[in-house]
Amino acid sequence: MPRYVLRVEYDGAPFVGWQRQAEGLSVQQVIEEAASALNRGRPVEAVAAGRTDAGVHAAAQVVHLDLDREVEPGTVRDALNFHLRAHPVSVLAAGLAPPDFHARFSAIGRAYRYRILDRRSPPALDRGRVWHIPRPLDARAMAEAARVLVGRHDFSSFRAASCQASGPVRTLDRLEVQRVGEEIVIEAAARSFLHHQVRTIAGTLRRVGEGSWTAADVARILAAADRRLAGETAPAAGLTLTSVTYPDGLCPV
Repeated sequence: MPRYVLRVEYDGAPFVGWQRQAEGLSVQQVIEEAASALNRGRPVEAVAAGRTDAGVHAAAQVVHLDLDREVEPGTVRDALNFHLRAHPVSVLAAGLAPPDFHARFSAIGRAYRYRILDRRSPPALDRGRVWHIPRPLDARAMAEAARVLVGRHDFSSFRAASCQASGPVRTLDRLEVQRVGEEIVIEAAARSFLHHQVRTIAGTLRRVGEGSWTAADVARILAAADRRLAGETAPAAGLTLTSVTYPDGLCPV
């Protein structure tokens, strides 16, 4: 059975998330249904590098799936896009992967972007893509506080109660905050993240940006390992999975 790897973008707004659920439409479901049509009606399992939540977007999700027969990768891409045309999901590239390639377990890095629009007027063109906060935030203070979180830490204060990870320790390789026009953009990179980690970090940095907390407060919250002390979980709409990295030569897309 040939294994294909896909690079996929999608608008998470109409979906219950990546993973199939008992109710509601998932990104996984629509990709699997499209792949089944290409696979002569036989079921296909699609596995993603990151199981994004409801409302979270992806600019470069990586997915693998197995087909019963070998098909030219460009044909796989185009056929899937044909069957996905009713949904805001697009296969950007497809390639033949090594048999032992796994979209999730072979990955060595993931990166996310969180966008905050801090102006009085609400978004029109970017509605559903940003967290709208109708007052200016201090991006420099947020960037200073973000540096406290870089490195290997117990991130219990930034972990959802529903998180199924075996432990709260993660290494945050990069956490940068910068102003881009009327937006504050948070870029985070790590091998893996806890459930809601980036969104809780965004909610915490928002408190710094509005002057309620300082970088020292964020350090105290991190050390306490208590989710009740951190900021709110920022809305899903502002979060996008921007890249997934693999060992050199392993991922053909």
